[in-house]
Amino acid sequence: MNGDQKSNAYAQEKQDFIQHFSQIIKVLTEDEIGHPETGDAIVRLKEVLEYNTIGGKYNRGLTVLVAFRELVEPKNQDADSLQRAMTVGWCVELLQAFLLVADDIMDSSITRRGQTCWYKMPGVGLSAVNDAMLVESCIYRLLKFYCREQPYYLNLIELFLQSSYQTELGQSLDLITAPQDHVDLARYTEKRYKSIVKYKTAFYSFYLPVAAAMYMAGIDGEKEHANAKKILLEMGEFFQIQDDYLDTFGDPSVTGKVGTDIQDNKCSWLVVQCLQRGTPEQHQILQENYGQKDPKKVAQVKALYEELNLPAVYLKYEEDSYSRLMSLIQQYAAPLPPAIFLGLANKIYKRKK
Repeated sequence: MNGDQKSNAYAQEKQDFIQHFSQIIKVLTEDEIGHPETGDAIVRLKEVLEYNTIGGKYNRGLTVLVAFRELVEPKNQDADSLQRAMTVGWCVELLQAFLLVADDIMDSSITRRGQTCWYKMPGVGLSAVNDAMLVESCIYRLLKFYCREQPYYLNLIELFLQSSYQTELGQSLDLITAPQDHVDLARYTEKRYKSIVKYKTAFYSFYLPVAAAMYMAGIDGEKEHANAKKILLEMGEFFQIQDDYLDTFGDPSVTGKVGTDIQDNKCSWLVVQCLQRGTPEQHQILQENYGQKDPKKVAQVKALYEELNLPAVYLKYEEDSYSRLMSLIQQYAAPLPPAIFLGLANKIYKRKK
Protein backbone atom coordinates (compact mmCIF):
# COMPACT_ATOMS: atom_id res chain seq x y z
CA MET A 1 0.00 0.00 0.00
CA ASN A 2 1.40 3.40 -0.90
CA GLY A 3 0.94 6.56 1.20
CA ASP A 4 -2.27 7.67 -0.53
CA GLN A 5 -3.86 4.22 -0.30
CA LYS A 6 -2.97 4.00 3.41
CA SER A 7 -4.43 7.43 4.00
CA ASN A 8 -7.63 6.51 2.14
CA ALA A 9 -7.94 3.21 4.02
CA TYR A 10 -7.54 5.05 7.36
CA ALA A 11 -10.11 7.67 6.32
CA GLN A 12 -12.56 4.86 5.48
CA GLU A 13 -11.90 3.12 8.82
CA LYS A 14 -12.46 6.41 10.61
CA GLN A 15 -15.77 6.89 8.80
CA ASP A 16 -16.89 3.32 9.65
CA PHE A 17 -15.81 3.84 13.25
CA ILE A 18 -17.78 7.10 13.63
CA GLN A 19 -20.85 5.53 12.02
CA HIS A 20 -20.71 2.69 14.57
CA PHE A 21 -21.37 5.23 17.35
CA SER A 22 -25.09 5.27 16.54
CA GLN A 23 -25.14 1.52 17.24
CA ILE A 24 -23.30 2.13 20.54
CA ILE A 25 -25.95 4.69 21.58
CA LYS A 26 -28.70 2.27 20.56
CA VAL A 27 -27.30 -0.58 22.68
CA LEU A 28 -26.79 1.70 25.69
CA THR A 29 -30.11 3.56 25.63
CA GLU A 30 -32.77 2.14 23.31
CA ASP A 31 -34.31 -0.51 25.57
CA GLU A 32 -34.51 1.73 28.65
CA ILE A 33 -35.36 5.12 27.20
CA GLY A 34 -39.10 4.65 27.84
CA HIS A 35 -38.66 2.87 31.18
CA PRO A 36 -41.22 4.17 33.71
CA GLU A 37 -38.58 4.43 36.47
CA THR A 38 -35.25 5.17 34.79
CA GLY A 39 -36.37 6.63 31.45
CA ASP A 40 -35.54 10.25 32.34
CA ALA A 41 -32.04 9.29 33.47
CA ILE A 42 -31.46 7.39 30.21
CA VAL A 43 -32.53 10.46 28.18
CA ARG A 44 -29.90 12.40 30.14
CA LEU A 45 -27.31 9.65 29.57
CA LYS A 46 -27.92 9.80 25.81
CA GLU A 47 -27.38 13.57 25.87
CA VAL A 48 -24.19 13.20 27.95
CA LEU A 49 -22.76 10.54 25.60
CA GLU A 50 -23.53 12.49 22.44
CA TYR A 51 -22.10 15.75 23.79
CA ASN A 52 -18.91 14.37 25.33
CA THR A 53 -17.85 11.41 23.20
CA ILE A 54 -18.08 12.94 19.73
CA GLY A 55 -15.79 15.63 18.34
CA GLY A 56 -12.30 14.44 19.21
CA LYS A 57 -9.69 12.94 16.90
CA TYR A 58 -10.71 9.34 17.82
CA ASN A 59 -7.04 8.29 17.72
CA ARG A 60 -7.31 6.08 20.80
CA GLY A 61 -10.42 4.25 19.64
CA LEU A 62 -9.21 3.87 16.07
CA THR A 63 -5.92 2.44 17.33
CA VAL A 64 -7.84 -0.60 18.62
CA LEU A 65 -9.33 -1.19 15.16
CA VAL A 66 -6.10 -0.52 13.23
CA ALA A 67 -4.03 -2.74 15.56
CA PHE A 68 -6.67 -5.50 15.43
CA ARG A 69 -6.51 -5.49 11.61
CA GLU A 70 -2.70 -5.70 11.74
CA LEU A 71 -2.66 -8.53 14.29
CA VAL A 72 -5.46 -10.80 13.08
CA GLU A 73 -5.23 -12.79 9.85
CA PRO A 74 -7.60 -11.38 7.19
CA LYS A 75 -9.53 -14.68 7.01
CA ASN A 76 -10.45 -14.24 10.71
CA GLN A 77 -11.63 -10.65 10.29
CA ASP A 78 -15.34 -11.30 9.85
CA ALA A 79 -18.06 -8.67 10.31
CA ASP A 80 -18.73 -9.72 13.93
CA SER A 81 -15.10 -9.58 15.04
CA LEU A 82 -14.60 -6.18 13.37
CA GLN A 83 -17.75 -4.91 15.06
CA ARG A 84 -16.35 -6.07 18.42
CA ALA A 85 -13.03 -4.32 17.67
CA MET A 86 -14.90 -1.09 16.85
CA THR A 87 -16.93 -1.41 20.05
CA VAL A 88 -13.82 -1.90 22.18
CA GLY A 89 -12.41 1.17 20.41
CA TRP A 90 -15.50 3.11 21.49
CA CYS A 91 -14.98 1.80 25.05
CA VAL A 92 -11.57 3.52 24.99
CA GLU A 93 -13.28 6.70 23.73
CA LEU A 94 -15.84 6.44 26.57
CA LEU A 95 -12.98 6.09 29.06
CA GLN A 96 -11.46 9.24 27.56
CA ALA A 97 -14.83 11.05 27.71
CA PHE A 98 -15.48 10.22 31.38
CA LEU A 99 -11.94 11.29 32.35
CA LEU A 100 -12.24 14.58 30.43
CA VAL A 101 -15.62 15.52 31.92
CA ALA A 102 -14.12 15.08 35.40
CA ASP A 103 -10.79 16.68 34.48
CA ASP A 104 -12.48 19.83 33.14
CA ILE A 105 -14.30 20.33 36.45
CA MET A 106 -11.08 19.87 38.46
CA ASP A 107 -9.16 22.26 36.19
CA SER A 108 -11.99 24.84 35.92
CA SER A 109 -11.60 24.57 32.12
CA ILE A 110 -13.79 26.59 29.78
CA THR A 111 -13.69 24.79 26.43
CA ARG A 112 -12.98 21.27 25.22
CA ARG A 113 -12.81 20.13 21.58
CA GLY A 114 -13.93 23.55 20.42
CA GLN A 115 -17.11 23.61 22.54
CA THR A 116 -18.14 24.62 26.05
CA CYS A 117 -17.12 22.10 28.72
CA TRP A 118 -20.04 19.92 29.78
CA TYR A 119 -20.15 21.13 33.41
CA LYS A 120 -20.35 24.73 32.10
CA MET A 121 -23.50 24.00 30.11
CA PRO A 122 -26.75 25.57 31.42
CA GLY A 123 -28.34 23.46 34.13
CA VAL A 124 -25.44 20.96 34.35
CA GLY A 125 -22.89 22.25 36.90
CA LEU A 126 -21.60 19.70 39.38
CA SER A 127 -24.16 17.09 38.33
CA ALA A 128 -21.51 16.47 35.64
CA VAL A 129 -19.67 14.42 38.32
CA ASN A 130 -22.44 11.82 38.21
CA ASP A 131 -22.59 12.07 34.41
CA ALA A 132 -18.89 11.14 34.26
CA MET A 133 -19.54 8.07 36.43
CA LEU A 134 -22.44 7.04 34.20
CA VAL A 135 -20.22 7.26 31.13
CA GLU A 136 -17.62 5.04 32.83
CA SER A 137 -20.24 2.40 33.65
CA CYS A 138 -21.20 2.26 29.96
CA ILE A 139 -17.76 0.77 29.15
CA TYR A 140 -18.56 -2.37 31.12
CA ARG A 141 -22.12 -2.60 29.78
CA LEU A 142 -20.74 -2.57 26.23
CA LEU A 143 -18.01 -5.12 26.97
CA LYS A 144 -20.63 -7.43 28.47
CA PHE A 145 -23.05 -6.98 25.56
CA TYR A 146 -20.48 -7.56 22.80
CA CYS A 147 -17.67 -9.65 24.31
CA ARG A 148 -19.08 -11.75 27.14
CA GLU A 149 -18.79 -15.02 25.19
CA GLN A 150 -15.24 -14.30 23.96
CA PRO A 151 -12.15 -15.93 25.52
CA TYR A 152 -10.57 -12.49 26.05
CA TYR A 153 -13.52 -10.98 27.96
CA LEU A 154 -11.89 -11.17 31.41
CA ASN A 155 -8.59 -9.79 30.08
CA LEU A 156 -10.42 -6.78 28.64
CA ILE A 157 -12.37 -6.13 31.86
CA GLU A 158 -9.14 -6.25 33.88
CA LEU A 159 -7.30 -4.08 31.33
CA PHE A 160 -9.95 -1.33 31.44
CA LEU A 161 -10.17 -1.43 35.25
CA GLN A 162 -6.37 -1.29 35.58
CA SER A 163 -6.09 1.54 33.02
CA SER A 164 -8.74 3.59 34.85
CA TYR A 165 -6.97 3.03 38.17
CA GLN A 166 -3.56 4.01 36.74
CA THR A 167 -5.01 7.16 35.16
CA GLU A 168 -6.75 8.15 38.39
CA LEU A 169 -3.46 7.65 40.28
CA GLY A 170 -1.81 9.95 37.74
CA GLN A 171 -4.53 12.56 38.15
CA SER A 172 -4.11 12.31 41.92
CA LEU A 173 -0.33 12.85 41.62
CA ASP A 174 -1.02 15.85 39.38
CA LEU A 175 -3.47 17.42 41.85
CA ILE A 176 -1.23 16.76 44.87
CA THR A 177 1.82 18.22 43.10
CA ALA A 178 0.03 21.31 41.81
CA PRO A 179 -2.87 22.43 44.04
CA GLN A 180 -4.60 25.44 42.50
CA ASP A 181 -4.31 27.57 45.64
CA HIS A 182 -0.66 26.95 46.55
CA VAL A 183 2.40 27.30 44.31
CA ASP A 184 5.40 25.24 45.44
CA LEU A 185 7.89 25.20 42.58
CA ALA A 186 10.21 22.84 44.50
CA ARG A 187 7.76 20.01 43.77
CA TYR A 188 8.14 20.38 40.00
CA THR A 189 10.96 17.94 39.38
CA GLU A 190 11.54 15.98 36.20
CA LYS A 191 11.10 12.73 38.16
CA ARG A 192 7.65 13.76 39.42
CA TYR A 193 6.68 15.08 36.00
CA LYS A 194 7.54 11.74 34.34
CA SER A 195 5.52 9.83 36.97
CA ILE A 196 2.45 12.01 36.38
CA VAL A 197 2.71 11.62 32.61
CA LYS A 198 3.22 7.86 32.71
CA TYR A 199 0.17 7.25 34.90
CA LYS A 200 -2.13 10.06 33.81
CA THR A 201 -1.65 9.77 30.05
CA ALA A 202 0.59 7.02 28.70
CA PHE A 203 -1.20 3.94 30.04
CA TYR A 204 -4.71 4.75 28.82
CA SER A 205 -3.81 6.69 25.67
CA PHE A 206 -1.23 4.31 24.22
CA TYR A 207 -0.90 0.99 26.03
CA LEU A 208 -4.65 0.41 26.58
CA PRO A 209 -5.79 0.50 22.90
CA VAL A 210 -2.90 -1.65 21.61
CA ALA A 211 -3.14 -4.11 24.53
CA ALA A 212 -6.90 -4.45 23.95
CA ALA A 213 -6.28 -5.37 20.29
CA MET A 214 -3.53 -7.81 21.36
CA TYR A 215 -5.90 -9.60 23.75
CA MET A 216 -8.60 -9.73 21.08
CA ALA A 217 -6.05 -11.27 18.69
CA GLY A 218 -5.20 -13.94 21.29
CA ILE A 219 -1.84 -12.38 22.25
CA ASP A 220 -1.81 -12.54 26.03
CA GLY A 221 1.83 -13.42 26.83
CA GLU A 222 3.52 -11.33 29.51
CA LYS A 223 6.66 -10.78 27.44
CA GLU A 224 4.79 -9.48 24.38
CA HIS A 225 2.76 -7.09 26.54
CA ALA A 226 5.86 -5.92 28.48
CA ASN A 227 7.71 -5.19 25.21
CA ALA A 228 4.75 -3.32 23.71
CA LYS A 229 4.47 -1.34 26.95
CA LYS A 230 8.14 -0.22 26.72
CA ILE A 231 7.45 1.40 23.35
CA LEU A 232 3.99 2.73 24.14
CA LEU A 233 4.84 4.37 27.48
CA GLU A 234 7.71 6.23 25.80
CA MET A 235 5.27 7.33 23.11
CA GLY A 236 2.83 8.48 25.78
CA GLU A 237 5.50 10.65 27.41
CA PHE A 238 6.29 12.20 24.03
CA PHE A 239 2.57 12.86 23.44
CA GLN A 240 2.05 14.55 26.83
CA ILE A 241 5.07 16.82 26.40
CA GLN A 242 3.58 17.87 23.04
CA ASP A 243 0.28 18.49 24.81
CA ASP A 244 1.98 20.68 27.43
CA TYR A 245 3.76 22.64 24.73
CA LEU A 246 0.53 23.12 22.71
CA ASP A 247 -1.35 24.22 25.87
CA THR A 248 0.84 27.35 25.98
CA PHE A 249 2.11 27.76 22.42
CA GLY A 250 -0.61 26.06 20.35
CA ASP A 251 -3.28 27.95 18.39
CA PRO A 252 -6.67 27.57 20.20
CA SER A 253 -8.47 27.74 16.83
CA VAL A 254 -6.52 24.58 15.87
CA THR A 255 -6.32 22.78 19.24
CA GLY A 256 -9.98 23.45 20.09
CA LYS A 257 -9.17 24.46 23.67
CA VAL A 258 -7.81 27.47 25.50
CA GLY A 259 -4.75 26.41 27.50
CA THR A 260 -4.86 26.90 31.27
CA ASP A 261 -1.73 25.11 32.53
CA ILE A 262 -0.01 28.34 33.70
CA GLN A 263 -3.12 29.62 35.56
CA ASP A 264 -3.85 26.16 36.99
CA ASN A 265 -0.37 25.82 38.52
CA LYS A 266 0.23 22.64 36.48
CA CYS A 267 3.39 20.56 36.72
CA SER A 268 3.93 20.99 32.99
CA TRP A 269 7.02 20.14 30.91
CA LEU A 270 7.53 23.85 30.23
CA VAL A 271 7.67 24.86 33.90
CA VAL A 272 10.04 21.95 34.68
CA GLN A 273 12.34 23.10 31.85
CA CYS A 274 12.10 26.71 33.03
CA LEU A 275 13.19 25.68 36.53
CA GLN A 276 16.09 23.62 35.18
CA ARG A 277 17.38 26.36 32.86
CA GLY A 278 16.45 29.63 34.58
CA THR A 279 18.57 31.94 36.73
CA PRO A 280 17.58 32.69 40.36
CA GLU A 281 16.07 35.98 39.08
CA GLN A 282 13.98 34.12 36.51
CA HIS A 283 12.87 31.65 39.20
CA GLN A 284 11.69 34.66 41.20
CA ILE A 285 9.61 35.94 38.25
CA LEU A 286 8.10 32.45 37.94
CA GLN A 287 7.36 32.30 41.68
CA GLU A 288 5.56 35.67 41.54
CA ASN A 289 3.46 34.92 38.46
CA TYR A 290 2.85 31.16 38.13
CA GLY A 291 -0.46 29.59 39.12
CA GLN A 292 -2.48 32.83 39.04
CA LYS A 293 -5.52 33.78 36.97
CA ASP A 294 -4.43 37.35 36.18
CA PRO A 295 -3.85 37.46 32.37
CA LYS A 296 -0.86 39.83 32.84
CA LYS A 297 0.85 37.29 35.11
CA VAL A 298 0.13 34.48 32.64
CA ALA A 299 1.67 36.63 29.88
CA GLN A 300 4.78 37.18 32.01
CA VAL A 301 5.28 33.44 32.45
CA LYS A 302 4.85 32.89 28.72
CA ALA A 303 7.36 35.69 28.03
CA LEU A 304 9.80 33.99 30.40
CA TYR A 305 9.41 30.70 28.50
CA GLU A 306 10.18 32.55 25.27
CA GLU A 307 13.16 34.32 26.86
CA LEU A 308 14.56 30.89 27.77
CA ASN A 309 13.98 29.78 24.17
CA LEU A 310 11.74 26.89 25.26
CA PRO A 311 10.01 26.58 21.85
CA ALA A 312 13.44 25.73 20.33
CA VAL A 313 14.22 23.39 23.27
CA TYR A 314 10.91 21.65 22.56
CA LEU A 315 11.66 21.19 18.83
CA LYS A 316 15.02 19.61 19.72
CA TYR A 317 13.30 17.36 22.28
CA GLU A 318 10.76 16.29 19.63
CA GLU A 319 13.54 15.24 17.22
CA ASP A 320 15.45 13.35 19.93
CA SER A 321 12.36 11.62 21.26
CA TYR A 322 11.33 10.49 17.78
CA SER A 323 14.80 8.94 17.22
CA ARG A 324 14.57 7.20 20.60
CA LEU A 325 11.13 5.83 19.69
CA MET A 326 12.39 4.47 16.38
CA SER A 327 15.19 2.54 18.11
CA LEU A 328 12.74 1.16 20.74
CA ILE A 329 10.44 -0.03 17.93
CA GLN A 330 13.39 -1.73 16.24
CA GLN A 331 14.38 -3.38 19.49
CA TYR A 332 11.03 -4.41 21.00
CA ALA A 333 8.29 -4.56 18.35
CA ALA A 334 8.81 -8.21 17.33
CA PRO A 335 6.82 -10.45 17.11
CA LEU A 336 4.21 -7.70 16.59
CA PRO A 337 4.24 -5.88 13.23
CA PRO A 338 6.30 -2.64 13.61
CA ALA A 339 3.61 -0.91 11.48
CA ILE A 340 1.34 -0.71 14.56
CA PHE A 341 3.88 1.41 16.43
CA LEU A 342 5.19 3.33 13.39
CA GLY A 343 1.65 4.34 12.41
CA LEU A 344 0.99 5.70 15.90
CA ALA A 345 4.33 7.53 16.08
CA ASN A 346 3.83 9.18 12.70
CA LYS A 347 0.34 10.31 13.64
CA ILE A 348 1.53 12.27 16.68
CA TYR A 349 4.92 13.49 15.46
CA LYS A 350 4.84 17.22 14.54
CA ARG A 351 1.12 17.40 15.41
CA LYS A 352 -0.50 20.82 15.93
CA LYS A 353 -3.53 19.67 17.95
